[in-house]
Amino acid sequence: MAKKKSIKEADIIVFYMDYVLSHGEPPKTVYAFAKENNFEEQKFYEFFGSFDALEQSVFKIFFDNAHKVLEKSEEYLDFDPRNKLLSFYFTFFEILTANRSYVIHALEENKNQLKTLKTLSKLKQRFSNYIEHLNIQTIDFKQDQLEKLQNRGLKETAWLQLLITMKFWIDDTSPAFEKTDIFIEKSVKASFDLIDTTPLKSLIDLGKFLYKEKMQAG
Repeated sequence: MAKKKSIKEADIIVFYMDYVLSHGEPPKTVYAFAKENNFEEQKFYEFFGSFDALEQSVFKIFFDNAHKVLEKSEEYLDFDPRNKLLSFYFTFFEILTANRSYVIHALEENKNQLKTLKTLSKLKQRFSNYIEHLNIQTIDFKQDQLEKLQNRGLKETAWLQLLITMKFWIDDTSPAFEKTDIFIEKSVKASFDLIDTTPLKSLIDLGKFLYKEKMQAG
Protein backbone atom coordinates (compact mmCIF):
# COMPACT_ATOMS: atom_id res chain seq x y z
CA MET A 1 0.00 0.00 0.00
CA ALA A 2 1.35 3.44 -0.93
CA LYS A 3 2.32 5.67 1.97
CA LYS A 4 0.18 8.73 2.71
CA LYS A 5 1.98 11.83 1.46
CA SER A 6 -0.18 14.77 2.51
CA ILE A 7 0.23 14.28 6.26
CA LYS A 8 -0.34 17.34 8.45
CA GLU A 9 0.53 18.03 12.08
CA ALA A 10 -3.13 17.64 13.09
CA ASP A 11 -3.30 14.22 11.36
CA ILE A 12 -0.36 12.88 13.36
CA ILE A 13 -1.87 14.20 16.60
CA VAL A 14 -5.19 12.47 15.84
CA PHE A 15 -3.33 9.22 15.05
CA TYR A 16 -1.39 9.52 18.30
CA MET A 17 -4.43 10.24 20.50
CA ASP A 18 -6.28 7.32 18.91
CA TYR A 19 -3.30 5.01 19.46
CA VAL A 20 -2.92 5.98 23.13
CA LEU A 21 -6.63 5.51 23.84
CA SER A 22 -6.76 2.18 21.95
CA HIS A 23 -3.59 0.71 23.51
CA GLY A 24 -3.54 2.45 26.88
CA GLU A 25 0.05 3.58 26.34
CA PRO A 26 2.19 5.57 23.87
CA PRO A 27 3.70 3.80 20.82
CA LYS A 28 7.02 2.05 21.45
CA THR A 29 8.80 3.74 18.54
CA VAL A 30 8.14 6.41 15.93
CA TYR A 31 8.87 3.81 13.24
CA ALA A 32 6.16 1.44 14.51
CA PHE A 33 3.72 4.32 14.96
CA ALA A 34 4.30 5.62 11.41
CA LYS A 35 4.04 2.12 9.96
CA GLU A 36 0.72 1.43 11.72
CA ASN A 37 -0.73 4.67 10.35
CA ASN A 38 0.76 4.24 6.87
CA PHE A 39 3.00 7.29 6.59
CA GLU A 40 6.75 7.84 6.28
CA GLU A 41 8.66 8.09 9.56
CA GLN A 42 10.39 11.29 8.39
CA LYS A 43 6.96 13.01 8.19
CA PHE A 44 6.73 12.69 11.98
CA TYR A 45 10.03 14.50 12.45
CA GLU A 46 8.92 17.35 10.20
CA PHE A 47 6.59 18.36 13.03
CA PHE A 48 7.86 16.77 16.25
CA GLY A 49 11.22 15.79 17.69
CA SER A 50 9.72 13.14 19.99
CA PHE A 51 6.48 11.79 21.44
CA ASP A 52 6.97 14.13 24.43
CA ALA A 53 7.02 17.11 22.06
CA LEU A 54 3.87 15.82 20.39
CA GLU A 55 2.08 15.49 23.75
CA GLN A 56 2.93 19.10 24.56
CA SER A 57 1.53 20.20 21.19
CA VAL A 58 -1.82 18.49 21.88
CA PHE A 59 -2.68 20.93 24.68
CA LYS A 60 -1.27 23.86 22.71
CA ILE A 61 -3.65 22.96 19.85
CA PHE A 62 -6.58 22.70 22.28
CA PHE A 63 -5.79 26.29 23.29
CA ASP A 64 -5.35 27.47 19.67
CA ASN A 65 -8.68 25.95 18.64
CA ALA A 66 -10.48 27.68 21.52
CA HIS A 67 -8.82 30.98 20.71
CA LYS A 68 -9.74 30.73 17.01
CA VAL A 69 -13.39 30.18 17.88
CA LEU A 70 -13.40 33.24 20.15
CA GLU A 71 -11.60 35.49 17.69
CA LYS A 72 -14.32 34.83 15.11
CA SER A 73 -16.96 36.23 17.47
CA GLU A 74 -17.58 39.99 17.18
CA GLU A 75 -19.37 39.85 20.53
CA TYR A 76 -16.28 38.39 22.21
CA LEU A 77 -14.05 41.11 20.75
CA ASP A 78 -16.20 43.76 22.47
CA PHE A 79 -16.06 42.05 25.88
CA ASP A 80 -14.10 43.45 28.82
CA PRO A 81 -11.17 41.33 30.12
CA ARG A 82 -13.30 39.52 32.73
CA ASN A 83 -15.89 38.35 30.19
CA LYS A 84 -13.20 37.50 27.63
CA LEU A 85 -11.50 35.21 30.15
CA LEU A 86 -14.83 33.70 31.13
CA SER A 87 -15.61 33.00 27.45
CA PHE A 88 -12.18 31.47 26.99
CA TYR A 89 -12.70 29.13 29.94
CA PHE A 90 -16.07 27.88 28.69
CA THR A 91 -14.78 27.38 25.13
CA PHE A 92 -11.53 25.73 26.25
CA PHE A 93 -13.33 23.32 28.58
CA GLU A 94 -15.80 22.40 25.84
CA ILE A 95 -12.79 21.29 23.79
CA LEU A 96 -11.30 19.43 26.76
CA THR A 97 -14.65 17.69 27.31
CA ALA A 98 -14.74 16.60 23.65
CA ASN A 99 -11.33 14.99 24.27
CA ARG A 100 -11.86 14.02 27.92
CA SER A 101 -10.61 10.42 27.65
CA TYR A 102 -7.27 11.55 26.24
CA VAL A 103 -6.89 14.46 28.68
CA ILE A 104 -7.52 12.21 31.69
CA HIS A 105 -5.05 9.65 30.33
CA ALA A 106 -2.40 12.32 29.75
CA LEU A 107 -2.82 14.07 33.09
CA GLU A 108 -4.21 11.53 35.54
CA GLU A 109 -2.53 8.30 34.46
CA ASN A 110 0.84 9.96 34.81
CA LYS A 111 1.64 10.33 38.51
CA ASN A 112 4.84 12.26 37.85
CA GLN A 113 3.94 15.92 38.47
CA LEU A 114 7.04 17.23 36.71
CA LYS A 115 6.14 15.20 33.61
CA THR A 116 2.61 16.57 33.75
CA LEU A 117 3.86 20.17 33.97
CA LYS A 118 6.21 19.48 31.05
CA THR A 119 3.27 18.13 29.03
CA LEU A 120 1.41 21.39 29.70
CA SER A 121 4.41 23.67 29.07
CA LYS A 122 3.33 24.85 25.60
CA LEU A 123 -0.20 25.43 26.87
CA LYS A 124 1.28 27.57 29.65
CA GLN A 125 3.21 29.67 27.11
CA ARG A 126 0.08 30.24 25.02
CA PHE A 127 -2.15 30.97 28.03
CA SER A 128 0.35 33.33 29.69
CA ASN A 129 0.65 35.28 26.45
CA TYR A 130 -3.16 35.41 26.25
CA ILE A 131 -3.41 36.78 29.81
CA GLU A 132 -0.74 39.38 29.06
CA HIS A 133 -2.73 40.69 26.08
CA LEU A 134 -6.08 40.82 27.89
CA ASN A 135 -5.03 44.22 29.25
CA ILE A 136 -6.30 43.45 32.73
CA GLN A 137 -6.36 46.67 34.76
CA THR A 138 -3.72 46.62 37.49
CA ILE A 139 -2.07 49.19 39.73
CA ASP A 140 0.12 51.68 37.90
CA PHE A 141 3.28 51.73 40.03
CA LYS A 142 5.13 53.95 37.53
CA GLN A 143 8.23 51.83 38.09
CA ASP A 144 9.39 49.20 35.60
CA GLN A 145 10.69 46.72 38.19
CA LEU A 146 7.42 46.68 40.13
CA GLU A 147 5.38 46.54 36.92
CA LYS A 148 7.32 43.47 35.77
CA LEU A 149 6.85 41.73 39.13
CA GLN A 150 3.14 42.52 39.10
CA ASN A 151 2.67 41.22 35.53
CA ARG A 152 4.61 38.04 36.25
CA GLY A 153 2.54 37.46 39.39
CA LEU A 154 -0.69 38.02 37.45
CA LYS A 155 0.30 35.45 34.80
CA GLU A 156 1.44 32.86 37.35
CA THR A 157 -1.74 33.28 39.39
CA ALA A 158 -3.91 32.95 36.26
CA TRP A 159 -2.00 29.80 35.26
CA LEU A 160 -2.45 28.27 38.73
CA GLN A 161 -6.16 29.05 38.51
CA LEU A 162 -6.38 27.24 35.15
CA LEU A 163 -4.59 24.18 36.60
CA ILE A 164 -6.93 24.11 39.60
CA THR A 165 -9.94 24.36 37.28
CA MET A 166 -8.62 21.49 35.13
CA LYS A 167 -8.20 19.35 38.28
CA PHE A 168 -11.74 20.25 39.39
CA TRP A 169 -13.09 19.29 35.94
CA ILE A 170 -11.22 15.95 35.97
CA ASP A 171 -12.79 15.09 39.34
CA ASP A 172 -16.25 16.44 38.40
CA THR A 173 -18.91 13.74 38.09
CA SER A 174 -21.93 16.06 37.77
CA PRO A 175 -24.17 15.83 34.66
CA ALA A 176 -22.69 17.80 31.73
CA PHE A 177 -19.98 18.96 34.17
CA GLU A 178 -22.36 21.63 35.43
CA LYS A 179 -20.38 21.98 38.69
CA THR A 180 -17.30 22.91 36.67
CA ASP A 181 -19.31 25.66 34.93
CA ILE A 182 -20.31 27.04 38.35
CA PHE A 183 -16.72 26.77 39.57
CA ILE A 184 -15.47 28.66 36.51
CA GLU A 185 -17.96 31.51 37.01
CA LYS A 186 -17.21 31.86 40.71
CA SER A 187 -13.42 31.53 40.44
CA VAL A 188 -13.07 34.01 37.56
CA LYS A 189 -15.32 36.49 39.38
CA ALA A 190 -13.33 36.05 42.60
CA SER A 191 -9.98 36.48 40.86
CA PHE A 192 -11.06 39.72 39.18
CA ASP A 193 -12.56 41.00 42.42
CA LEU A 194 -9.19 40.42 44.09
CA ILE A 195 -7.28 42.43 41.50
CA ASP A 196 -9.94 45.10 41.10
CA THR A 197 -7.94 48.31 41.50
CA THR A 198 -10.94 50.65 41.75
CA PRO A 199 -11.28 50.52 45.58
CA LEU A 200 -7.51 50.83 45.98
CA LYS A 201 -7.33 53.76 43.56
CA SER A 202 -10.11 55.45 45.52
CA LEU A 203 -8.11 55.05 48.74
CA ILE A 204 -4.98 56.40 47.06
CA ASP A 205 -6.93 59.41 45.73
CA LEU A 206 -8.36 59.99 49.21
CA GLY A 207 -4.89 59.79 50.72
CA LYS A 208 -3.53 62.28 48.18
CA PHE A 209 -6.44 64.63 48.88
CA LEU A 210 -5.97 64.46 52.65
CA TYR A 211 -2.21 64.96 52.31
CA LYS A 212 -2.76 67.96 50.07
CA GLU A 213 -5.32 69.45 52.45
CA LYS A 214 -2.99 68.94 55.39
CA MET A 215 -0.12 70.61 53.54
CA GLN A 216 -2.34 73.59 52.62
CA ALA A 217 -3.65 73.84 56.16
CA GLY A 218 -0.09 73.79 57.48
